[in-house]
Amino acid sequence: MGTDPELVELVERVVASTGLTPGEAARLVEDVLAFHAEPVEDYVRRRHAELKTYGAHNPEIFQRISGELADRVVAAPRLTERQLRRLVYG
Repeated sequence: MGTDPELVELVERVVASTGLTPGEAARLVEDVLAFHAEPVEDYVRRRHAELKTYGAHNPEIFQRISGELADRVVAAPRLTERQLRRLVYG
């Protein structure tokens, strides 16, 4: 986690509000930051595979992923269905 004052403060806040140990809180913060740092391409491929696993079809999948990207904390660029397809299939 390092000594970044903002991250140290965030970990302290999580410890105070949850009762987690400092180590547990640091791991939680690291996991959340890693989740939000996932590149758009990786996110699209991962979500496509997950949704396919549950039997969803591409038109539904690409519409859903497009909506999810718009709602991410760090907004991803707007991608067309064609761009989403290219990320998945190359």
